[in-house]
Amino acid sequence: MAVTMEKANIDWKNLGFGYYKTDVRFVSDFKDGKWDEGHLTADENIVLNESAGVLQYAQTCFEGMKAYTTVDGHVVVFRPDLNAQRMYETALRLEMPPYPVEKFVKAVEQVVKANLKYVPPYGTGATLYLRPFMFGSAPVMGVKPSTEYQFRIFASPVGPYFKGGAKPITLKVSDFDRAAPRGTGHVKAGLNYAMSLHAIVSAHKEGYDENLYPDAKTRTKVEETGGANFFFVTGDNKVITPKSDSILPSITRRSLMYVAKEYLGLETEEREIMLEELKDFSECGLCGTAAVISPVGKIVDHGKEICFPSGMEEMGPVSKKLYETLTGIQFGKIKAPDGWIRVIE
Repeated sequence: MAVTMEKANIDWKNLGFGYYKTDVRFVSDFKDGKWDEGHLTADENIVLNESAGVLQYAQTCFEGMKAYTTVDGHVVVFRPDLNAQRMYETALRLEMPPYPVEKFVKAVEQVVKANLKYVPPYGTGATLYLRPFMFGSAPVMGVKPSTEYQFRIFASPVGPYFKGGAKPITLKVSDFDRAAPRGTGHVKAGLNYAMSLHAIVSAHKEGYDENLYPDAKTRTKVEETGGANFFFVTGDNKVITPKSDSILPSITRRSLMYVAKEYLGLETEEREIMLEELKDFSECGLCGTAAVISPVGKIVDHGKEICFPSGMEEMGPVSKKLYETLTGIQFGKIKAPDGWIRVIE
């Protein structure tokens, strides 16, 4: 049965993309070698020792996902098992105790159910953003993993990432490295994002929207931006994404590539993409949870402008089809592949 409960008194259509406190969040602690059962709490504050592992050595990771109200009034979450598995793998890389996948998904369900009044109504363009995260909470002095951890999930209603539609953005090829070979680029560690802040602020000061980070070893291959994966469309409508061990495995990217092949009948490929190839593509986009697709109109490589034929006014035709199909699946307008949609209410 669809959800009919009364919603929070929020101007949904004018909601920005930022933190908005909701009523309930989930907390679980790791102590004495095991995770507790976890519980829901109204308290959004965290009290930590001044020498906590997260504060001293950045031992933290996170995920981002959304709950939606579908066209028929149900509340659903998109592929939470993939977020759970990715955090599991991130935790292993950071010497943190992985939070079990099944318990992660159950906790997501609990948080959404407890905050149903904050799930925006269908048609407003807004969604309920979910932020699972984990951090070292015990005091440490020597450089070593914490002995205690906390896993939390909070929820925040957010407006559409782009107000007034997704206008193509301009990127610069960065002089900074996002991730080293055999580093942590393939996991969703907080430290990756800290490293990108100076680069993104610098890019904004220079008039660019984001950075394109080449591979750190040769600086000749496309990797990703500070917070999103790339995809490109060729002149004959083939959809290609970069292949690299330093790229975060985006759930949105994986979903878009499946949609391209299985729903739109397009040829897809994951391979190394050289910077010198950029001029040959007809469309370029960034993909991630927040915006789904951010169209790219221009990339500037140290003064050399690469302008995509799709232009600076609107999303290219293939990108638009990908966006409409994936969001159609998320909002229940198009039948989803098995296992993609978890119905909460």
